[in-house]
Amino acid sequence: MAKIAIFLADGFEEIEALTVVDLCRRAGLTIDMVSVMKDVFVKGSHGIEVKADKLIGDVKFDEMDMLVLPGGMPGTTNLEKTDKLMEQIRAFDDAKKYISAICAAPGIFGRAGLLNGKKACVFPGLEGELKGADVQMTETTVDGHILTSRGMGTALAFGLAIVERFCGKETADELGKKVVYRA
Repeated sequence: MAKIAIFLADGFEEIEALTVVDLCRRAGLTIDMVSVMKDVFVKGSHGIEVKADKLIGDVKFDEMDMLVLPGGMPGTTNLEKTDKLMEQIRAFDDAKKYISAICAAPGIFGRAGLLNGKKACVFPGLEGELKGADVQMTETTVDGHILTSRGMGTALAFGLAIVERFCGKETADELGKKVVYRA
């Protein structure tokens, strides 16, 4: 089964991160919540503290099938300042392994030069951060190995798009019905 890592930094958007974790685990996927901070306890942008499963130094990136970046401020900024994470995002992109981001976090891909000629979406008003991208206004955009989404209100669509990548459309649609998402 697929292995996914979702990265948490102080100031992450709780709904965006935890919705993805919940849906992936319901689908039977392995998803690790990974702190890029010095501790496994990470405080979200709305003061909700979450205990990550591990620290970034404990991740075996060669075993991962997807890296996921939630948005939120200053979470997105803190993720982008994490050299080890940025190195791995570039390596995954080079290898055409899945990278995903929601809300403000797709801007990280844009600033890193990973979106040239790719379709992508981002939180409204941040479209200029998607350097080189064909900007979309869809809830979630999938272009090859890159998945992007627009914000907290699209977290279910984003999580289900991730489930679809590894479990198929039928499983993602069925899971969507079970959680009463556009049932």
